[in-house]
Amino acid sequence: MPADEGLAGSDVPSGLFQNLEDLKAHVASLTAQVKALTEGHGKETDEDEEWQYPPFILLLDPPQYDDELRLLIEWVEGVLVPGYLAEPSSDARWCHLWFEHPVAVARLHALWLAWQELTDPATCGYTGPSVWHRDHLDPCVRELRASSGPMAGCTKGEHQVDHRMPGTVPSAWRREDA
Repeated sequence: MPADEGLAGSDVPSGLFQNLEDLKAHVASLTAQVKALTEGHGKETDEDEEWQYPPFILLLDPPQYDDELRLLIEWVEGVLVPGYLAEPSSDARWCHLWFEHPVAVARLHALWLAWQELTDPATCGYTGPSVWHRDHLDPCVRELRASSGPMAGCTKGEHQVDHRMPGTVPSAWRREDA
């Protein structure tokens, strides 16, 4: 006899029993996954098979740095620029040679690592993209495009990596000839 037939005259909505059955199936599935993971945990693995964290780009030397930068450029130019960055302006700067700005490379690489983790439902569920937008994308883009950010000296037609520091400002209070 199905679970909802025994309580036909009760005030419990019939859809609730379907939700309970779905919940039971989900718990059984999670229990099986946990069991599979814990059983595999005790087995010896080769050191070569150990999972490695993705490397932070500033810690890499060539040729690994060059390979990682190439992958980062593909992501930035293929996903970030067309999907999230509007036309640059004096209030929202962007340099087409962003990869020549070490601070921009560092921030964008960190953003990309977070994107890889948080857009995979298997590792963070379905709220990962929302967390990525709120906690990673928005602050990163704000810092990169700020008037004091790493691309501050770049304009639409001019690229400048080593931004000039302001020189000594002449003062009316100090006389050079005195």
